[in-house]
Amino acid sequence: MTHIFTGRFAPLLCALVLLAFAPAALAQSTMIKGKVVDTKGQPMVGVAIVIEAVGGTRKLTGKTDKRGEFIQLLTESGQYRITATDEKAGMAQTELRVSLGRTSEANMVLAPTTAANNDAKAAELKKVFEEGVTASRANNHDAAIAKFQAALVLSPNCFDCQFNIGVAELAKKDEKAAEAEWLKALTMKPDFTDAMNALSTLYNNQKRFDEASAMSAKAASAGGGGSADATFNQGIILWNQGKIAEAKVKFEETIKTNPTHADGHYQLGMALLNEGKLPDAVAAFEIYVKLDPTGQYATQAKGMIAQLKK
Repeated sequence: MTHIFTGRFAPLLCALVLLAFAPAALAQSTMIKGKVVDTKGQPMVGVAIVIEAVGGTRKLTGKTDKRGEFIQLLTESGQYRITATDEKAGMAQTELRVSLGRTSEANMVLAPTTAANNDAKAAELKKVFEEGVTASRANNHDAAIAKFQAALVLSPNCFDCQFNIGVAELAKKDEKAAEAEWLKALTMKPDFTDAMNALSTLYNNQKRFDEASAMSAKAASAGGGGSADATFNQGIILWNQGKIAEAKVKFEETIKTNPTHADGHYQLGMALLNEGKLPDAVAAFEIYVKLDPTGQYATQAKGMIAQLKK
């Protein structure tokens, strides 16, 4: 199922300084990652995954791992169709738009097809959940909450449903309600890193830095120590506490884990700028612009590049 939460921290800005530097070249890539679960929210192992370019001939295959997850690296943008198939649980399919430099998610639910009522329940769950996603994307947050609550009635362990209720509550400026919903999602799935990262972001924005640090560390641990977003969040928390050197280490770790993590490059550039390492800062900003030319920090990055290269 689709997670809607994509919030990131707002960085602090440093003073601009001037210096010329030649930009570094970077080959772009991206990936599709996802998870296949049953109607109880439990991961499904060994599900066959087929990823096809819509309107093209390219077809990639794989299987879900012991956590029900799959990852496929790609080098071309475009519309892709993802199909999950299991001999006992049937098939689920979704389509999404893939852009270079951005990870796309394709999460799906499979229900046993041995009984017609199970098929009908799974179809209804998928329909109601997708209606919630549509309402949320249209900024109709009350309707989205109602749909995700209806999905929870169909599948009480739907941690994605609980998570997205929290997203809608935050969009309504109700931080207390959002926190409560994300904590509920963690009771359903204790290793749910998306909920941990959302809580870490919330605590950081509320200047509850100790809680933010603890939750971010928990997210990194739950992700096997390799979660780029969790590490990035740890860096932002340190940055907002004025611990620039420690934050820089986390941004470097973020990029090591995921070289296409655009915001990681931007924040590393800010840390380098703070240290007076101007050519390195320019290089980091150049990479950010290449990875995400229309991203949330694109205007700032382009402006700093122009100033620093005068």
